Amino acid sequence: MELPYLLLIGPQLPLLAGWLLDRRFGDPAGVPHPVVGFGKLIAAGERRWNRGAHRMLKGGLLAVGLVAGTWMTTKAIIGLLWLGNLLALLFEWGPGAWISLILVILFETAAVFYSLAGKTLIDEVREVFRAVDRSTETGRRQVARIVGRDTAALSPQEIRTAALETLAENLNDGVVAPIFWYALLGVPGMAAYKMVNTLDSMIGYRTGRYRRFGCAAARIDDAANWIPARLTALSMVLAAGRPRLMRFVLRFGPQHASPNSGWPEAALAGILDCRFGGPHDYFGETVCKPYIGTNDRPLTTADMQRAIVINRRVEIVCIVLAIGFRTLLCDGIFSI
Repeated sequence: MELPYLLLIGPQLPLLAGWLLDRRFGDPAGVPHPVVGFGKLIAAGERRWNRGAHRMLKGGLLAVGLVAGTWMTTKAIIGLLWLGNLLALLFEWGPGAWISLILVILFETAAVFYSLAGKTLIDEVREVFRAVDRSTETGRRQVARIVGRDTAALSPQEIRTAALETLAENLNDGVVAPIFWYALLGVPGMAAYKMVNTLDSMIGYRTGRYRRFGCAAARIDDAANWIPARLTALSMVLAAGRPRLMRFVLRFGPQHASPNSGWPEAALAGILDCRFGGPHDYFGETVCKPYIGTNDRPLTTADMQRAIVINRRVEIVCIVLAIGFRTLLCDGIFSI
């Protein structure tokens, strides 16, 4: 295989390999995860700065600094690896060029693997449905692993609803949006997006503690997910073979308090003919979310299984489209 050819297909290898690894292994237990490190940085900044005056400014500086830092750090690591490749070529050390190129691909594959969360979320949602079938209390404990709301008083129906809402929302956050930003900006874009998403999940709440401090993080997350959320909803209804459901999505998606979360949730509610939304408790405060859909019917394991099928189909479509886009982009660069 010629080196220029590998340089052309190289940008596609990490995405495909990382996705296949995620589909097979998910988040392996006991292995350090970069997002855990993101969380520790955010928590440390929140403890230090979320006090006194100018909380909105301090929260904005923290959010922008962490996102920019993630972008620059990832870019620098990849740049250093490519610099090794360039030096090897300049000094005509063929093995060094190959080694450097392989290290780039391995690093980017690992970054993609850690940025995707398709299998892990699906496994968690399956466990929620199994747990709530055993007992309501077990279901509450299990769903608390994947939702931010208070779960102590949830009914079995509310537990299943919370799990499916999270499955729909995180199809965007854990799969479509990372792939979207990879297609546009490569691994640095994907890594920066994961920091954006982690910031929002930790401090982007409209509660007393985070309303001002997490405002910038929430707004950045809204902007980063605006296009991906709508692509997710469109992909879901197409994957279900029901494109006419976009009318349903256009009706209910914008009613959500979030400018983005409602779109994939509305798509899944339309596909399953059910109802999401309603009042939820966060950190002891009740947040009333608009209802998405009108059919307040009991949710079943069959609904969960159907939702998972849709998720898997959307993953495949996104990977194929992203690989095609990156191939055309790289082909255009090498043709200049």
